[in-house]
Amino acid sequence: MRLLLVEDSTALRESLALALAAEGHAVDAAADGTQALGFLAHYDYDLMVLDLALPGVDGLGVLDGLRAQRRATRVLVLSARDQVSDRVEALNRGADDYLVKPFAFDELLARLKALARRRFDDASPRLVAGALGVDTATCLATGPGGAIALSPKEYALLELLLRERGRVHTRNALFERLYAGSSTASDKVIEVLVSTLRAKLARAGVDGLIETRRGFGYVVV
Repeated sequence: MRLLLVEDSTALRESLALALAAEGHAVDAAADGTQALGFLAHYDYDLMVLDLALPGVDGLGVLDGLRAQRRATRVLVLSARDQVSDRVEALNRGADDYLVKPFAFDELLARLKALARRRFDDASPRLVAGALGVDTATCLATGPGGAIALSPKEYALLELLLRERGRVHTRNALFERLYAGSSTASDKVIEVLVSTLRAKLARAGVDGLIETRRGFGYVVV
């Protein structure tokens, strides 16, 4: 998922960004509300983790700006404010979930995965395409021969193509969904990623899943 993390604590922001990136997310990190609104003006995000107590434009202001753009971004508020009134106001202003600090990272991940399923209208955490099964709760892909060892980026690519099955994705569009704005990689890395993913799927008995539409992009039909 392409994810925007908005947190003014440098230590927490940096540690969360690293942990979420290790899970395969493309993470952009903002230290305040103004910076967050700047990211939102330039990129589309699947998910946002948002603190409320931000310098300048606060978290509620960021929520207002996001919803005014009618974006489908799912928002998890991560805040030390633990009053019922705080949760109610955030949810009424457009947040999808609310987690109080301090928190367990595993719970944060589980809530983000649930929001991702809602983002794509998937009631079940399991995606199936022929002999391939993908459990989005455990990030595990399986074929006729059992579990398929994928890198976080390979898994992220596979999940994205399965969630948006039938939609053709250009190389640039996939790059923007899978890599953060700070990445120094070229969008040609997608060609390598598709190639390695196809090879691993083929070795696991799942061949021909990802089609290339020459001049257009990649699709799972």
